[in-house]
Amino acid sequence: MDQPTKTGRLLVAAPMLREDSFRRSVVFVVDDTPEGTLGVILNRPLGLPVAEVVVDWGVLASEPAVMFSGGPVGTGSGIALGAAGPDGPPPGWSPLEGLGPAAALAGVGVVDLDDPAPPNGGSLDGFRVFAGYAGWSAGQLDGEIGQGAWYVLDAVAADVFTTDPEGLWSRVLRRQGGDLALLSTYPDDPGLN
Repeated sequence: MDQPTKTGRLLVAAPMLREDSFRRSVVFVVDDTPEGTLGVILNRPLGLPVAEVVVDWGVLASEPAVMFSGGPVGTGSGIALGAAGPDGPPPGWSPLEGLGPAAALAGVGVVDLDDPAPPNGGSLDGFRVFAGYAGWSAGQLDGEIGQGAWYVLDAVAADVFTTDPEGLWSRVLRRQGGDLALLSTYPDDPGLN
């Protein structure tokens, strides 16, 4: 039986996932196919201003206007996400494939940084650039989910362009209610409890 797509959803690291690259990470899934899954980590700001890397696009970057570490794969390349503004998307913007009824993400897509930046940023309501990405081969992510390493949760555009990336992990878990909300208070180092 086919699994529903994870495109446009969040992978929230369970506290047991202690690997440095993914500890307390929130990954936005950009593409999920039978061949594998690609996403970007939303809560790893790098401190390097976007304007120093992609000069023309820097003025459009959502706060904090810095590059983000998208993940441990392909760190020499970039992926940009943008939310189309009320006048429609800029040239080079592509919607995420297979979102289905994810109305909360209807305007979020991938931006081609090789195209010129839109003048005055008028056609983007949110914009973020990621160095690298997180990737899983066919079946790998489902195996990790089955082992309890990730929670697959619904995303909203505010997650992708959050102004408080450091608080995103707790915030996403808290809004789920129940046991996941309780988990949002889990100490970073349980040994210090």
